[in-house]
Amino acid sequence: MTGGTDILDAVVIGAGWAGLGVSHALTQRGLRHRVLERGRIGETWRTQRWDSFRVNTPNSQTVMPGDIYDGPDPDGAMTSGEFVALLEDYAGRYGLPVETGTPVTDLVASDGLYRLAIPSGAVWSRNVVIASSNQNCPTRPPFSALLPPEVQQIDASAYRNASALDSGAVLVVGSAQSGGQIAEDLVRAGRTVFLSTGRVGRLPRMYRGTHISVWMVLTGLMDVTRGELLQQGPIPGRALTGALHTISLQSLSAQGVILLGRLTGVDDGRPLFSNDAEEHVRHADEGSARIRNQIDDYIARNGIDAPEAEPDPAEVITADLPNPAIRSLDLAARGITTVIWCTGFRGDFGWVRVPNVLDAQGQPLYENRFASAPGVYFAGLPFAISRRSGTILAIAEEAALLVEDIQRRLDTCI
Repeated sequence: MTGGTDILDAVVIGAGWAGLGVSHALTQRGLRHRVLERGRIGETWRTQRWDSFRVNTPNSQTVMPGDIYDGPDPDGAMTSGEFVALLEDYAGRYGLPVETGTPVTDLVASDGLYRLAIPSGAVWSRNVVIASSNQNCPTRPPFSALLPPEVQQIDASAYRNASALDSGAVLVVGSAQSGGQIAEDLVRAGRTVFLSTGRVGRLPRMYRGTHISVWMVLTGLMDVTRGELLQQGPIPGRALTGALHTISLQSLSAQGVILLGRLTGVDDGRPLFSNDAEEHVRHADEGSARIRNQIDDYIARNGIDAPEAEPDPAEVITADLPNPAIRSLDLAARGITTVIWCTGFRGDFGWVRVPNVLDAQGQPLYENRFASAPGVYFAGLPFAISRRSGTILAIAEEAALLVEDIQRRLDTCI
């Protein structure tokens, strides 16, 4: 670093909801910072969502820090385009210093500062907030390479609509939010759909007159800490939830989706499945019932005047399972031309070269809630602090805590 180089208080990497939320908190503090975005504001919301995608939180909760919802449809769900427009409007109204088309290609520590390489040169900062998400690089099991080469394979992030796929039946692998919603989108478009299920929870969309996400916040279920979740075993993925209506494995089967067990491998080009689809239906049923019971207890304890529970058609219908269970799938014989992998994501952090920030797999370390290196922070990571983390519901509190720590470091350095 040469004399006279401008040193910022902070740099935020990524201009999605997490990065913009942190920028808002930094702006409120009067801290000098820049927001560096590789593409456009809300880039992954523009490029990694299917056409019928809707945000899973209701409009009343899809709110950025400093804003409130006052619209006519509190239980509605935004399209990805509407959400991008919300983010762009937010950045403009608060004058956030976003620089689009500015990827960070290298991050290193130097003399107590951080140097970030961007196309125009170098940026120096006392603190760095990485808000680029760990949900932007899709993952597939290694045996995906053993499927026949003529079968089209795409990831959930590349799916747009049924008409964009090769004609024929589709195998969807993974039954959490993306897998369940994509399977329904396909079957409603007239496609034959096979769904490889997993041990995933489920949530009704509405319960006793209120959106389930609102109940999750009111009851404190969203505030269960990362430590408490880890005590129960590996942190599970997000439960299957429909943005506009409840989606269950049994409701998908009623629409014609053929339910399979967990995909375990590929033999001679044929996907192999466990005989556990029925167990997966039962697991999701039990999870939904447990959440509903907790809400009932909360209502009773607090004397809340809420409507009585009504049966949800998607939850009371019986699953229609293949008999016998399908354990091996001849793709050609079944007319399957496409496999859609809904098997998770990881982050692309190869440009981060600061010690003690990433684990052996190149993913963020979660120590101290934000990061392990002083002055380097992560924002918007799923389950980083609590079940709420990784959703827009968390960013106001998370950004405030993070910026408070940045301010403390700056005060100590001065």
